[in-house]
Amino acid sequence: MSSPSPIDELNASEALNVLAEMDIGMATVVQGLLRPVYETFPMLAKTFLGVPLANIIAAILVFILFLALRHFFTKVVTVFLQKTAKYTDTYYDDRIISALKSPISFSFILMGTHLFFLLTFSDTQFIKNVLNTLVVYTVFWAIIAIVGALRGVFHHTTAKFNPDLAKEMGNFILQIVKILIGGIGLGAILQVWGINVTALIASLGLGGLAFALAAKDTASNLFASFALLADKSIRIGEWIKVNGVEGTVEDIGMRTTKIRSFQKSLITVPNQIIANNPIENFSRRGIRRIKMRIGLTYSTTTEQVQKIVEEIKYMLHSHEGISNQDTLLVNFESFGDSALNIFIYTFTSTANWDKYLDIREDVHFKIMEIVEKNQASFAFPSQSIYVEQLPA
Repeated sequence: MSSPSPIDELNASEALNVLAEMDIGMATVVQGLLRPVYETFPMLAKTFLGVPLANIIAAILVFILFLALRHFFTKVVTVFLQKTAKYTDTYYDDRIISALKSPISFSFILMGTHLFFLLTFSDTQFIKNVLNTLVVYTVFWAIIAIVGALRGVFHHTTAKFNPDLAKEMGNFILQIVKILIGGIGLGAILQVWGINVTALIASLGLGGLAFALAAKDTASNLFASFALLADKSIRIGEWIKVNGVEGTVEDIGMRTTKIRSFQKSLITVPNQIIANNPIENFSRRGIRRIKMRIGLTYSTTTEQVQKIVEEIKYMLHSHEGISNQDTLLVNFESFGDSALNIFIYTFTSTANWDKYLDIREDVHFKIMEIVEKNQASFAFPSQSIYVEQLPA
């Protein structure tokens, strides 16, 4: 029988074993130390569920030791590294240390668990595969955490190509990188269980087609996100209204856009809905409109109305918060049911909500002063009833 070729060996579904050297020989050392214990204390040589009592005690103590090491790393080593990193010129090392804190802390639990099973002679193939899976997961968890900590690098790089969309494009590329890393990690986990990833992908066939059809909405949202970034329709931090949803853009993802409403609820909108509907972007207007009607009583004379209109118009033209480059209208508009209506239409010189409210309030006060100075008064809805003759 001929020996397998190197190509056949590469294509073989061989399980990935990352636990082989993880115990650093500690289990063998501990087992060697237990032999004198058996001789000194024969009672500890008795078995419970087929495991010597000394081994069970040693396994528990080793597991507790690694929990203590985990606590020491979290409370002492990490804090020391973070304090040291503050003296460096870059802030990326601070973020990387914070990002790696949880994965490394979890790795101590994995090592303790691995040694526990070795010392209790229950290290079956299934348990090895589970622990190998968790180790691979932790490794790629750490890689993704590091990539996330380097978010600023992506923003800085994309700013060289398009400063206006540096944050949005950087976040988008960051998500793609995370997905690629996650895909590689999934392949490594499948390899742990002895699954040939290449053969699995090749065997998808119609199943892959069905999956592609099922994922058509996801693909639509993905292409919609490309369109949003290319058109520069919205940016993070802008106030928009689309398809009845109004709020501030918090994140533009590969599939959805997150909008924080003014009630502080987070609304997740699929990108294809945003791309296929009219977008009202309030943040991109440089001015805000003031539109109002004020009503004067019918006892106001013609001269008073003319003077009030002229003074309001002059006040608006000279007001530092009103834009003189845009439409400014002040006219005696109509004879209302209970008032002489003056129409006021103008724009503030800022789109900032707080400043707009201050300007609008100041305009209101000045209009009141003008009306009062001209000895006129504001009208309110009223009716006059004339009785021709009272009953006898």
